[in-house]
Amino acid sequence: MDTASRPEPEGSGRIDEKSVGREPGLHTWLVGALAIARYHGIDLDPSTFRLDPAIPVPSPAVLVEWVREQGMWAKAVRLKWQQLLRLETSGPVMLLMKDGGAVLVVEADAVKNVVFVKEPTIGGGGVAVPVDELRLSQVWDGEVVLLRPQRSDSDEDAPLSFGFLTKLVMMERSILRSIAFSSFIITFLTIIPILFVFSSVQRIIEYHSMSTLLLIVIIMVIVTIMDAILEHARGSLLQVVSTRIDAKIQLYVFKRVLALPLDYFERNQTGVIGQAISKIYQIREFITGRLLTTFIDGTMLLVMLPIMFFMSPTLSWTIVAAAGLIMLVIAVFLRPIRILSGKVSAAESRKFSVLVETLHGIKTVKSLALESARYSAWDEYVAQAGDLRLQAGRLALWPATLTIPLQRYCQYGVILLGAYIAVTSKSQAEIGSMMAFTLISMRVASPLISFAKLIQDFEDVRATMAEAQAVLNNPPEIRGIDRGLRPAFEGAIEFDGVSFTYQGSQRPALDDVQFSVPPGTMLGLVGRSGSGKSTVTRLLQGISRDYTGFVKIDGVELRSINLRHLRRNFGVVLQENFLFRGSIRDNIIGGRPGLTMEDVVRAARLAGAEEFIERLPAGYDTFIQEGSPNLSGGQRQRIAIARALIVDPKLMILDEATSALDPESEALVNANLKRIGAGRTMVIVSHRLASLVDCNAIIVMDKGTVLDVGTHAELVERCSVYRMLWLQQNRHLTENQGNTRHGSPTPVLAQGD
Repeated sequence: MDTASRPEPEGSGRIDEKSVGREPGLHTWLVGALAIARYHGIDLDPSTFRLDPAIPVPSPAVLVEWVREQGMWAKAVRLKWQQLLRLETSGPVMLLMKDGGAVLVVEADAVKNVVFVKEPTIGGGGVAVPVDELRLSQVWDGEVVLLRPQRSDSDEDAPLSFGFLTKLVMMERSILRSIAFSSFIITFLTIIPILFVFSSVQRIIEYHSMSTLLLIVIIMVIVTIMDAILEHARGSLLQVVSTRIDAKIQLYVFKRVLALPLDYFERNQTGVIGQAISKIYQIREFITGRLLTTFIDGTMLLVMLPIMFFMSPTLSWTIVAAAGLIMLVIAVFLRPIRILSGKVSAAESRKFSVLVETLHGIKTVKSLALESARYSAWDEYVAQAGDLRLQAGRLALWPATLTIPLQRYCQYGVILLGAYIAVTSKSQAEIGSMMAFTLISMRVASPLISFAKLIQDFEDVRATMAEAQAVLNNPPEIRGIDRGLRPAFEGAIEFDGVSFTYQGSQRPALDDVQFSVPPGTMLGLVGRSGSGKSTVTRLLQGISRDYTGFVKIDGVELRSINLRHLRRNFGVVLQENFLFRGSIRDNIIGGRPGLTMEDVVRAARLAGAEEFIERLPAGYDTFIQEGSPNLSGGQRQRIAIARALIVDPKLMILDEATSALDPESEALVNANLKRIGAGRTMVIVSHRLASLVDCNAIIVMDKGTVLDVGTHAELVERCSVYRMLWLQQNRHLTENQGNTRHGSPTPVLAQGD
């Protein structure tokens, strides 16, 4: 920990709030986070931290989420005094006080049993004072917030591989050591009765020693009870480690999916992606089930195999040879089974894609009576997948069938061979030895066979891994999200010689685009379909980053800006906006920490949604079903606008936000545009030019180039493309004017270019 601020020897040990100048207007927790970030050389933006004034003591989760959004690692934990003393960290630690305040621990002295704390200040000043457990326990109940910079080699950024999964398993090495130790003890407890049989059976048979038999029975009862207790303990540990590994894998997979760029989802079928991701659960079952079981079996074999060879090398070699032959038979069939399994998986993905596509387009299916066509497609893919699965199943039967005799020998044949050796032997000791060997072999045969079959299971999982890797190991956005500048935005936008071509396309979507607008501009983008309007907005959001030229916001090149910070400062409203299952309030807040009901109402009022929300029976608590069937298109759009406005973004994009609305809803949204755009830069993409007449500037695009830039009046006068689009959409107004004049002369605005 930081030792720069050592206390004065005469320090009283009191946490004196009056002795430290707190930052005015900032919550103590926020000041502490800013101080720790400054210690690590990182400046956080306190203006983005939102706290409900109605809640005197906020939740630590709000602070942690905000710090993570700012690009640092943070975690809220509860620690005991001894854990705090032993805590190893490279910077200050923030303790959350019972009264809602906070102090920073800058050093711990386990010898003197004290920690050195000071009040948080952004400048890092103040004197640290020693505090013992008794004094601290009066004001602190164990809540701690840990902060540090993001690590570049985070496990969450590692690609999916067997090496990564092995590392994930080995992170639980402390529990695995306990499982291994308990397995050794259980194995020894299994061997003890067998050793008694090995050494005492001839005495019992020869001398009819009932006392020896009774002693063996007592020992076996005691060993059985101990074995049951240890088995239960080991089973509990297995459940713990399996659950922890399972949770880590699921969190890792979901984070990797969220990190994939948007264009990846646009290029690939949802069904194929979903099917590949579902394969991870097969890998998870292998890791947390079969692999851990094999780990336990391995500890058993390490002990029992040497004892088997000591008792009867001949019989032991026969069991090992049988297991080797099983492995050989499986190895012969591995390649053809793997090839056929790949075909089965591809067929299942195609089938699953039909299902997902049908569910997503169920409204179209029902409205156009396409049930028969979709059913025929489903029937075809089911037949293909079923035929391939049947072939794969029949092929997999061959190694299973051919290895049955070898498995039966390991289970029963060795017992008969051992009995034959015992019967033909003239030594009483040989009888006891064979009985003991038989007992051990029954415990060893099954793990050996499992080891042989593990190869086949591994091959199945390897094929599954390849499918999951094809999705999860695609280049993520995460590097752009976690790294980069976090400037304060004013809203100036500049495109300087920007060209961009979509993957697989021959024609550029943007070709040497140049324009610039100052902060606070309401900018319209118009043009025919395919002219590049939406591509401009994609580049502004950082969705596509492999362009040439420069896209700048307030003079900062967009590719150097932290992606999460960039998108947090953009409010985006699309033509079709997805609303999640939940209340209207939850949808407007969008899961952002620190936002309150006042923020929700303010955003809804600005978006023109307040009036219809308050008429609903449950108001802001009205539950939205999947697909939002209980809301009209205009209502959904206004909620989406409120969701975009709730963080008060400096830049806002409306991409065909009104094209799917009815005239009344469109009029309501357009009426609010000036109010919405006050104090922020707005980029409005629209085919309906009537919604752009009040824009400060309108860019006319055609075939990926900028034809003209100007106001509505200027473009109608000098831009033929804009004038043609305007006349096409407003011909009824021209005709009315012509009827009023008792004629239909060519409109003045249509003359010339």
